[in-house]
Amino acid sequence: MICPVVRVLQQQEHKPVLLDEVIEHLRCTPGKSFVDGTVGGGGHARAILEKTAPDGRLIGIDWDEKALVKARSKLMSYEERLVLVRENFALIGSVLARLHIQVVDGILLDLGLSSFQVDEAERGFSFTLAGPLDMRMDTRGKNTAARLVNTLSEEKLADILWTFGEERWHRRIARSIVRAREEEAIETTERLANVVSRAIPAGKRPRQRHPATRTFQALRLAVNRELDHLQAFLQGALDWLSPGGRLAIISFHSLEDRLVKQAFANWARTCRCPPRTPICQCEGRPLVRLVTKKPVVPSKLEIEANPRARSGRLRVVEKQKLHEQKEKEAVT
Repeated sequence: MICPVVRVLQQQEHKPVLLDEVIEHLRCTPGKSFVDGTVGGGGHARAILEKTAPDGRLIGIDWDEKALVKARSKLMSYEERLVLVRENFALIGSVLARLHIQVVDGILLDLGLSSFQVDEAERGFSFTLAGPLDMRMDTRGKNTAARLVNTLSEEKLADILWTFGEERWHRRIARSIVRAREEEAIETTERLANVVSRAIPAGKRPRQRHPATRTFQALRLAVNRELDHLQAFLQGALDWLSPGGRLAIISFHSLEDRLVKQAFANWARTCRCPPRTPICQCEGRPLVRLVTKKPVVPSKLEIEANPRARSGRLRVVEKQKLHEQKEKEAVT
């Protein structure tokens, strides 16, 4: 049964993905503390605050200044239980340390773009809207998609398109980009989308998505170093969870989901030592319990209401409690 808070949120312009499932799996109850590492438009954050009333606490992190402005406006009525910080989620440890917080009960990452980011042409994320070729999440950064497209070698561009976009036609597209920029710098999303579309043979263009989809994804990931930040986050995230606390991550493409899946699986192993290590150095204790053995995906009803949710994948782990680890050791 969908709670009233979630039903109201789903009727808003911004539709947070897998909202009911996030609230359920994070076990949002009064008095608990949570981190929303990608607070975005504040949809998940508001549901968490509502479900943890009257004394739950939320730390919202985002490196997009416009996202924080929107979140602050949406969450104004919860300001006594809310702290918003402009930072990258990879630095969650620094954020919590500055706030003198040792551990929290749950952490959420939603790695997708917010609707307002995609729909603002000036941000340069959309190949369907004419705008500057920017794609920066954090506008303090100097690297833009235009800079990559107009300065990198053909080989480097092809490597980015394959590594971050898994684009089959990466070499043809890179070659077309280099040829096009020799005539005139590629500065807009519209021109890049046209260059990419023409580079792919007409009979080979995908029917279910725009031909430039993978190219735009690859450039966005490269501009913002998103996979690097995710890997950095995964290296230390468990340190900030209380025993029994849960980490939930929503990813939207295979590259992100693969990193999350591999990290979660490694944490759940009884031994995490490197291969060929003669003696176990990790004490043979799993760090987490896999709450979701397989990723949770949006329902057909949610996809109909919000087509952008269709590729969402939610994975959740629970940090092991020390006494549970000892009990398992005693049994074995």
